[in-house]
Amino acid sequence: MARILICDDEAGLRTVLRKYAEFEKHDVVEADDGIHAIEACKRQKIDVIIMDIMMPVMDGFTAVKKIREFSDVPVIMLSARGEEYDKVLAFELGVDDYVIKPFSSKEIMLRIAAILKRSGRGLAQDNRVIYQKDDFIADMTAHKVTIDNKQIELSPKLYDLLFLLIRNKGIALSREKILTEIWGYDYYGDDRTLDTHMKLLRKALGQYGELIKTLRGLGYRFEEN
Repeated sequence: MARILICDDEAGLRTVLRKYAEFEKHDVVEADDGIHAIEACKRQKIDVIIMDIMMPVMDGFTAVKKIREFSDVPVIMLSARGEEYDKVLAFELGVDDYVIKPFSSKEIMLRIAAILKRSGRGLAQDNRVIYQKDDFIADMTAHKVTIDNKQIELSPKLYDLLFLLIRNKGIALSREKILTEIWGYDYYGDDRTLDTHMKLLRKALGQYGELIKTLRGLGYRFEEN
């Protein structure tokens, strides 16, 4: 799993690419102009950037030039123009690939896979399963959660609960499903136990507790804002 930054001023295009990337189990960050892309790269670890050239506020060329001042993250440049000058400039800036619009989303996913394989990004050397959003990192292999570089101590059940939600990011989980997964098939206790643990988990996560959404009459969902 890799974290992919999609930077394009077309919301529809970002949505389509996000769906394909998430289907491939990648984490996705969006930006609608170059400035927001730079900010995203400074806030968190990005494995691949999909960068459009023509955007308002700051174009893709300028954004890549700024990003190269502090990061060597692979970049796939998108352009509606196929002029040789644009391609040469892109590659001189250190872009890894150049794709001319229109293109198929499947093609982009194949290009991303090739870059990840070549660079080794998105593939933890120790096979760890890690989720990260800004300063919140959940290492599900090491059973470790950190926020602002400070380790958060959780009870075993809270770890299990958090990791279950993260692994099912964006999916609505019923109360019954959660109770079965965390407390077992033979659990017949009061389901208010779940509510109590959710309250404790949200409190422990601080501002990131908002990632856990309550679905009235159903259960819970872990969802990035």
